[in-house]
Parts: sequence; structure tokens; C-alpha cells
Amino acid sequence: MRPARQHRAAEAAVAVLLLTLGTACGSRLPESDFEHDDRTGAPARSSGAPIPVGIVTSATSPVGGNTFTGPRDGAKAYFDRLNARGGIDGRPVEVHECDDGGSGVGDNTCVRKLIDEDKVVALVATTALDYAGASRVSDARVPDIGGQPIGAAYDTWPHLYGIYGSLAPRNGTPGWDGKLYGGTEVYRYFKREQGARTAAVVSYNQASSAAYARLVEQGLKAEGYKVVTEQVDFALPNFRAAAADLKEQGADLVFDAIDTHGNAQLCKAMDEVGAKVIAKVTNVQNWTSTVPEDYKDAPRCRNALWATGSSRNFDDTDNAAVREFRDATKGLKTHSQWQLEGWAAAMWFTDAARSCAGEGVTRACVDGYMNRSENFTADGLLVPVVFQRLPEPPRTRRTCLSVARWRDGRGWVSQGDMNATCFDVPQLGYEP
Repeated sequence: MRPARQHRAAEAAVAVLLLTLGTACGSRLPESDFEHDDRTGAPARSSGAPIPVGIVTSATSPVGGNTFTGPRDGAKAYFDRLNARGGIDGRPVEVHECDDGGSGVGDNTCVRKLIDEDKVVALVATTALDYAGASRVSDARVPDIGGQPIGAAYDTWPHLYGIYGSLAPRNGTPGWDGKLYGGTEVYRYFKREQGARTAAVVSYNQASSAAYARLVEQGLKAEGYKVVTEQVDFALPNFRAAAADLKEQGADLVFDAIDTHGNAQLCKAMDEVGAKVIAKVTNVQNWTSTVPEDYKDAPRCRNALWATGSSRNFDDTDNAAVREFRDATKGLKTHSQWQLEGWAAAMWFTDAARSCAGEGVTRACVDGYMNRSENFTADGLLVPVVFQRLPEPPRTRRTCLSVARWRDGRGWVSQGDMNATCFDVPQLGYEP
């Protein structure tokens, strides 16, 4: 089974872009390690030299606080629990955090500090608005494990291992001759599984927003949809007019290339004009527990929100691995899919470090393990992750999806098994 990943990269990149636009406008741990024990006892103590890892996060940035902190918080929660149970063969993981401020200059400063001063073995769960230091990380042969592909870095440089994997050559040029490729699995899902036939794409009259909308439109048309395009003014958006038109056009689905605040306003307008759709589709970055607050004025549209991704729903507490994540993060005010993916990234590093314990947990050994990684699932939290270096982009690919729907009082409700919700779909090129 070979799940597609470039589509997730495009989603992550545009999600950050749209948040920026909005700001401008206003070896795994054994199961026994995670078993609950009601007996009170002192935590296991780690001994031996700490294993240093770095986490680069744009915690403060033009996008605003808390936008990028989910992966960091998930990774830290995993390492805290790991250390409480004795670390990696008695060695604690020592986390060195660095906030790059969302700038390229700040990112280079963080990378330099973590690599040259803190001597980290690896970076984990990198979430950077401008990953300007990526080439320096690669040149130093420091493995970067489970980072979020906000830009094209994880499809450009060797020694960088994004949370969704990569098929690109990673020889210093993004993708294949500057193009990345993504699948149409999301559109195929809603057509085959939900019977959708007409889709609306809402964007701003702003270059980047419009460009992403065209990419979505291209994918929808490839899957045979009738596509309705709605463009609103970036400075003075008339969402009510857009909502009225997509209702008139009979849209089954609504996709967007607008920011979170704009989405909330669009949903409110849809409720006001009585637009009923099968799904208002959002991306993994908005797959959070804050939906009731974000969409408080749009109860009908709120309950038509669907999210798609490549990781198991963080609200799926029937799953043992998700329960473990939720138990370790119960002190956090909110939960999100990005937190769960940060937890998975930390687990991935731990697997690599455990494999190196005999010969020494070095950058080279951890990188060697990562370079051999195939079908990593983080105890079933991820659709199997693959790294290959294909000389040509694939024309088609079998892709698998995690799908969830928001329900008031229940949260995000999983829709089927992510490892069985799979489609053979074309891969479409785009420039990052």
C-alpha cells in the first residue's frame, strides 16, 4: 500500500499561506510502558548521558501565536512520557527548543545554534514558516524527522524526512524539475463515498489564494466534477453573495483557499442563506478541538465540516494508540491533529535511536535508520509512510485517506478505516 503525500504538502503550505493572509488583514515503546497502573510509585529514573534533540517551531511569527505549536507540543509530550519511563536504554532525551520567529533569518539562527552549539543528534517535528535553514541541516547530515511540509524543503533536500514521506529525488531541487505532484484522492472520496457531483471553490482575489484555488479546481475537474468558482474581495469580502451563488448552483461540496476567519464568515453566510451541502471540506491544520469556538455562529455549516489527512483522528479514542496520546496530553487546553503528528514524529526518532543504542546514538546512525524507513505507522497513528527517490514522478498512485466529520457533542467522528479508504488516482503537477 503506497499512500500519496504530496497532496498533504500542498495543503499544509496553503494553510499557512492563508493564515498569513488573514494576519495581514487584521523502536517504539513497548505496550507495557504505556499500560496504566493505579499504584502510586516514583517515576523511573534515566541514567547516562542525555540524548540531545532539537525542535524548531515558529512559535512567534506574523501568523500569530499557537499556529505552529501543535507538533512541538505533541513531540514534547511523547518525550516527557518516554523519560518518565527510563528514556532510551537509560538515557533521557534532552529537548532543545528554538523559536525562529517565523523568519528565514531566525530559522538559520536556530539551525546554527542547535547543530553547532547544542550538538543535537536530530531535529524532530520541525514546524517552520520559512525553513531557510533546511540546506544547512542537510549539509550537516543532521536527520530532520517528522517535520511538517509547510514549504518544499522535505521534497528538496536529503536527510530531511517529512511526516508524510516523499517520492522525490531530493537532490537540491524541489520535486522533479521544480514541480511537486499531488493526488486527487480527496475529490475521489467525496464523489464515490458521498455521492457529490458539484463542488464550489471559494478564494480571494489575491494571487496565491487564486493559484491554490486553480489547483483544487484542476483536481476536481480531473475527477469529473462540475466546478463552481467563487472569488471574493480580499479587503472587503462579500461572503453572503458567494454563499447565495453556491446555493443557487447546487454545490454538494465547498472547498476553499481562504483563511480560518474567512472560513468562519463563509460558514455563517451559508447558514444565513440556507445553503446545505454534503461537506464543507477543511485541511489537517484546522482539524482541531476548537471548532465550536471558531464556528460558533454557524451551527448547520459547523456540522457539515469534514477533514481529511494521513493520520488517525485524534478524537478516535477507541484506538489504543490515540488513547495513549490523549492521556499524555490531557493537560493541554486544546487538541489537534498536528499535536498527534508531532507525537508520531517523536516516536519515530525513538525507534531510530533505540536501533542505534548498541553502536551509539549518532547523527549518522539515526540518519541511516531513517533512510531505510519504509511503511512506518507510529503504532497505527499514520497511514504507512514511504521514502523513495523516483527518477520520474508517478502518473498514478494508490492513496489512502483518514477522514473525519464534526458532530456537536461528539467531536470529530472518524469515517471508515484510513488504511482501507484507498483509491488509485492520477498525480497532478504544481509549482510550490
